[in-house]
Amino acid sequence: MTAKRSMAPFGGDSVLRRGAGRARLADLYYRLLTGSRAGFAAVMIGTYLGLNGLFALAYLACGDGIENARPGSFADVFFFSVQTMATIGYGKMVPISLAANLLVTAEAGIGLFGVAVAAGLMFARFTRVDAGIRFSRAMVVNRHDGLPTLMFRLANERVDAVHEARVHLVLATDRVTTEGQSFRQLLDVPPVRSFTPVFGLTWTVMHVIDEVSPLFGLDPREQERAGTAITVLFSGHHDGLQQPVHARYTYDFGDILWGYRFQDVLQTLPDGRRAIDYDRFDEVEQT
Repeated sequence: MTAKRSMAPFGGDSVLRRGAGRARLADLYYRLLTGSRAGFAAVMIGTYLGLNGLFALAYLACGDGIENARPGSFADVFFFSVQTMATIGYGKMVPISLAANLLVTAEAGIGLFGVAVAAGLMFARFTRVDAGIRFSRAMVVNRHDGLPTLMFRLANERVDAVHEARVHLVLATDRVTTEGQSFRQLLDVPPVRSFTPVFGLTWTVMHVIDEVSPLFGLDPREQERAGTAITVLFSGHHDGLQQPVHARYTYDFGDILWGYRFQDVLQTLPDGRRAIDYDRFDEVEQT
């Protein structure tokens, strides 16, 4: 399970944007950096094959500009283009006309530039840090120490701990002013404990629904129809990666289970060691 979910209250792909113009070429780097691995690989392979195909057609237009290439053979000039772009230079086929040499000059430069760009993109993608934080699929509300309490769980899916871990909860709801104007209101949902010095296994975050809570008195069905949601922001410093990590998750109001509690995922083994069962991480039971 990823540590990221659509942040509808703050934008994202779930929001229809109008009047913002089409995607610009300047956003290409961002799209290549954040897109799927399959999409990134498809773009890289497609660009590589497409450029070599275009240069192969250009070499064909030069006539007999490539020595030892069979006349009219697309395969020969295509693989000559591959060798030129990669600066391999086996020596079997060589340019002999001015037009072919000019094309080789241009392709060699594009090849060097393309290798640098592709290497930079791959390095940037591989160095992006996945927080490795798992969020429970639902929030639950039950009585804790006699008070109605909102709860959800976090799990550290990596062996190394996260130091100085913090969570911040924000409620996004629609509000209408006395003048009749509607807007999206953001309200802090303060947890009982928003900081833990060392986050190693699991963390149950709790918020007491009392008179000062923004959740106090809200009708669940009405809020679900209105698109009210709670967004959780997580941050900390990963011990193994030695760099900051961030994660976010948004719970729709329909994801809140009233009158339920989480099942215990921690157990003590006979030898005294503690174990966590991730298969039960999202399991709940009615109170």
